[in-house]
Amino acid sequence: MKKIFAIGDIHGCYDRLKTLMDKIPIDLSRDTLVFIGDYIDRGPYSVEVVDYLMQLRKRVPDIVFLKGNHEDMLDKFINGVDRFTYLLNGGQQTLDSYLTKPVQSDFYPIPPDHMEFFKSLRLYYETEEFIFVHAGLRPRVPLESQKTEDLLWIRDKFISSKYDFGKRVIFGHTPLKKPLVEPNKIGIDTGAVYGNALTCVQLPDLVFFQA
Repeated sequence: MKKIFAIGDIHGCYDRLKTLMDKIPIDLSRDTLVFIGDYIDRGPYSVEVVDYLMQLRKRVPDIVFLKGNHEDMLDKFINGVDRFTYLLNGGQQTLDSYLTKPVQSDFYPIPPDHMEFFKSLRLYYETEEFIFVHAGLRPRVPLESQKTEDLLWIRDKFISSKYDFGKRVIFGHTPLKKPLVEPNKIGIDTGAVYGNALTCVQLPDLVFFQA
């Protein structure tokens, strides 16, 4: 039976990511691998994380990369829309990480292939049983009508909701001490960048792996 493995917010925690990938019993030729967003910022190894994920994409036919609010802040920083918010939320660590590897790029210090990766990120991913999204969904709003800001940033109105979204929602964004398992949602950001575990959930079996 085909399985789905979803991994929570990495935030530059390269070593934890590698350790977790070695733990999960994924069949790379058949199973689906979903990353929930927030690959960068706060942690020290954002460049290494993105490099690893880009190489992984070449090996895994069915792989999904979602956009997190930190990738959204990076985009706004690069385009000059809002530079302060990004730097205030751990962006300086990412810029420092890139500055250790000087490149020629219109988006200096970020190389073109990394920019292509960031631009390719999806806002959500849907299967017959699950909806995968970075932050969550606004209750009583159809999936196709959800606002980008909510998909990337929503917290309390989603976390506290018992609303049936039609499918179980798998999300990150809000760091928790342990995975949140409720009938309508599963939260898998367990705060790896704060010294806690990086979490993966195997679906539909609901088996958790941590590093």
